[in-house]
Amino acid sequence: MPSEFYQPIIAATFGTVTHAMFPVPSKRDAKTAILATAGMETLELVSRLQRSDIDEATLTGLRIATDTLCSEYPFTPADQLQQEGHAWLRRMTECQGQRMTLKQHREILIQAGWVALLIACVNYDTGDRQAAETMRQAALSLGQEAEHGDIEAWAHEARAWMNLTSGDYHGVVASARAGTEVAAHSAVSVQLAAQEAKAWARLGDRRQTEVALDRGRRLLDALPYPENLAHHFVVDPTKFDFYAMDCYRHLAEDRMAENLANEVIQASTDFDGTERAPMRLAEAQITYGVIAARQGDLEQAIHHGEQALHSQRKSLPSLMMVIRDLTRVLRERYPAESATKSYFGQLQAVTTSGGLPWAPPLP
Repeated sequence: MPSEFYQPIIAATFGTVTHAMFPVPSKRDAKTAILATAGMETLELVSRLQRSDIDEATLTGLRIATDTLCSEYPFTPADQLQQEGHAWLRRMTECQGQRMTLKQHREILIQAGWVALLIACVNYDTGDRQAAETMRQAALSLGQEAEHGDIEAWAHEARAWMNLTSGDYHGVVASARAGTEVAAHSAVSVQLAAQEAKAWARLGDRRQTEVALDRGRRLLDALPYPENLAHHFVVDPTKFDFYAMDCYRHLAEDRMAENLANEVIQASTDFDGTERAPMRLAEAQITYGVIAARQGDLEQAIHHGEQALHSQRKSLPSLMMVIRDLTRVLRERYPAESATKSYFGQLQAVTTSGGLPWAPPLP
């Protein structure tokens, strides 16, 4: 293992960040954290929230409950996350009428802000853009009231993500920069830089793409290793390769994109084959499919494209945005092939079942 002096130099040479190449083992067990730290079960925490006053142990339990909920985003079914998120948000809202100090009131606002952000993301995953935007605005308001820059910045990041998937690339840049203004040195700025890089890639500006990626890499390398990698609003260092993969695939830098897709699949899969980050894996499969199509291998392109559709946990807007790269190549090079038409039929079934509009890729 290289020394701490050489690790960031080696990582920078390969265009990635230190902890993506030299990861730190995580010792956190989110499932037992609430019992171990706060000394209470979930049912007891709910009961304490219903009392006339709130103590510090209850707030600690609430923080860990929120943390656990946000950590279940990658693999928990969207409808279950929505139900649990709304239930916790309702409990937090109801306890606002109880006796508490200003510090406790602010803590409730902060935890409600995180949960609102999570619900916004899940709503958007399922294609309910209006509900997602309503909840995003609620999270932004809670962040502003609590004077919590990270929540405000993540609300801007959610807007940047929505703009990206809907094709408003200049809107992505504006939202990313608005978020950076309120949390310039926080981990969320890495994600904001990544969204900006993706937008510049789709606008065809290679230089600005590289500038944004480099800014994100430098920010991420300067941050301490996160305690809970599973938390949706924590930037996992291995995710930097995922950001760069998207950009280079769109810029047709196939060799770089393929190498990064290999890293994404390795980082997102446990030793026993369990998928830890199914949505990242799906985008890596699309990257393989795009490269295969560009190299003339239609069979492999369709195979990888179908693999991306099979994940039970998916963000439809994000997945459809990425799949456009594949459908574009298929339409240009293999428009009359039966395999192409069959794949487009599968896409139509997935998008319409998810409540998204279907735009036929073929004339």
